Amino acid sequence: MKTGGLMAQTACSLRTQAARERILAVTEVDNMQTRRAELQVLRTLPELLTHHLSKRPDLKVYMFYDNRTKQWQTLTVRETYERMMRWARAFAALGLKRGERVAMLLPNGIDAVCFDMAALTCALVPVPLHAIDTAGSSAFILRDSGARYLVTTKLNRWRDIREAMELPDLATVVITDEGIETQTEGGRTVTSIDHWLATGVGAELPPGPEPTDLAGLVYTSGTTGKPKGVMLTHRAILSNINGVLASICPYVTDVWLSFLPLSHTFERLSSYYLALGFGNLVGFNRNIGLLQEDLRVVRPTLMMSVPRVYEKIYSKIQDRLATKPSYVRSIFNWAVEVGWRRYCRQNGLPCPAGLSSLFDPLVAGFLKNKVGASIRNIFGGRPRVFISGGAAFSPQVAKTFLGLGLEILQGYGMTEASPVICVNKLGSNNPATVGIPLSNLEVKLGANDELLVRGPNVMLGYWMRPEDTRAVLDEDGWLHTGDQADIYKSGHVRIKGRIKEIIVTSTGEKIPPGDLEQAIETDNLFDQVMAVGEDRPYIACLAVVNPDQFALFAKELGKDPKAPGILMDKDVRNAALRRIKALTRNFPNYGIPRNVRLLAEPWTIESGLLTPTLKLKRARIRERFAREIDELYGGRRK
Repeated sequence: MKTGGLMAQTACSLRTQAARERILAVTEVDNMQTRRAELQVLRTLPELLTHHLSKRPDLKVYMFYDNRTKQWQTLTVRETYERMMRWARAFAALGLKRGERVAMLLPNGIDAVCFDMAALTCALVPVPLHAIDTAGSSAFILRDSGARYLVTTKLNRWRDIREAMELPDLATVVITDEGIETQTEGGRTVTSIDHWLATGVGAELPPGPEPTDLAGLVYTSGTTGKPKGVMLTHRAILSNINGVLASICPYVTDVWLSFLPLSHTFERLSSYYLALGFGNLVGFNRNIGLLQEDLRVVRPTLMMSVPRVYEKIYSKIQDRLATKPSYVRSIFNWAVEVGWRRYCRQNGLPCPAGLSSLFDPLVAGFLKNKVGASIRNIFGGRPRVFISGGAAFSPQVAKTFLGLGLEILQGYGMTEASPVICVNKLGSNNPATVGIPLSNLEVKLGANDELLVRGPNVMLGYWMRPEDTRAVLDEDGWLHTGDQADIYKSGHVRIKGRIKEIIVTSTGEKIPPGDLEQAIETDNLFDQVMAVGEDRPYIACLAVVNPDQFALFAKELGKDPKAPGILMDKDVRNAALRRIKALTRNFPNYGIPRNVRLLAEPWTIESGLLTPTLKLKRARIRERFAREIDELYGGRRK
């Protein structure tokens, strides 16, 4: 064949390939629009599953690791529905009244989905318990909600809950992971999942739910007191799904990885309800310790996460870089800077100027493929859009990952809003903000710059707490978030901090602690940090050190890391303070900590110092470490 003919054939082949890609792109858009339209007419949450049955029953929607076969399994729409209906019939056999509460204490997985969908199908109200919460907190929620049913994994877990508090309303307890004999104790039945499911054979389902029925009683974490049950309706949650879809619409081919607890409304709405309604495949993480391995197995294109996960991965990357030659570190930092400038141009953000930026077009592709690909491989190799919420995103961590091509959109919400209020968009992603409010709700600033929200997604109120409801939900339907915010001309919202958490020093300076703490935690020497300084002359902090990193840190100072009193050693504290000041150098001078108290024992949920969502219980920490905080101001460090 002549060269000209070969070139013509090649060109024709390329045009054909391009045509195919355009057809696929158009088909993808059509499917997205079709699926969005389907969701807009749904009335209740069980329809997120059932509306697929007549259209795409063989669509794969769940992927999970089966501990019995030691293999990954998948379920189609039809298989999921059939599995869920076994649960629904068993609920029907219990004879519970419409609107009664049923509780779940399970890890993410197909059992959690079946429980929730089945309860909703029977017009019951799911009460998700936090899988890592204490027995006492779980017992409180069971009693406060008046739950009639509980499903959990282990008999001993149930026994711990039973010992924590009297539960007069609870009539049935089902254990999923142990084949126990059915027993009755004080009128309460405790049985295995297989036995309970068998009781539903042939049972007739009750009438289904209405849009205004409760679809969940979700308890807040309770950073300042006992948790409160947030009442969310089917209509509220569906309105939030459709609001999110107007900002971020999945592709029909997207794959999700679910690892945040489904007891969190953020994960529940997105990786469960939205993904199921859209017909995406969702892979369940086996446990948090296997997250990186499961990222490689599931290879998600979409994932919900919290900033702490990105910060931990960032710290590990920095640890590895520290062992590499200087030229490797230089190439990495160069890739971040070039990528960040590209990112700023693409998203309409101020772009850092400099002579070196003239060479960006020549090296951007090489650096993105050489450095960026290795980072994206950490997240499974094909991340398309990852969402971060629940806390502020560290600017340095954001710059690194965004610059290297990992598209992370920061969002904001609260359980009381079903929960999403704002989210950034592709092409208009400002990581210094939590994004633009959803199109089907209103936001405004109230007194003290408090962000107020109104829309169909807002809760009915707190369960049996009318006074607490009136404190946050005014007569005009505005939900008072308790967060201080700025609203930019572009519509982007920046959260400045929790009003109750903002530190006011004795000199009148106001410091939101979250950003400060996050900046310090980017150094892997510090596992946990809490800033203090209320009514004090300056900011200081308590810092829980990472044991391995502290051992290296102490040895570099010529100190024995295991020596008694090493955390109080003057040289050690001064060196730690220098690192903290370097990490917070971009903060106002009055916000830079001037003293630090190092601690060895981590703050945990079990110790009562963290919420189930891993937020600091600041009042409890201040109370527990009152003496240590007083010591921070006994001798001023400079």
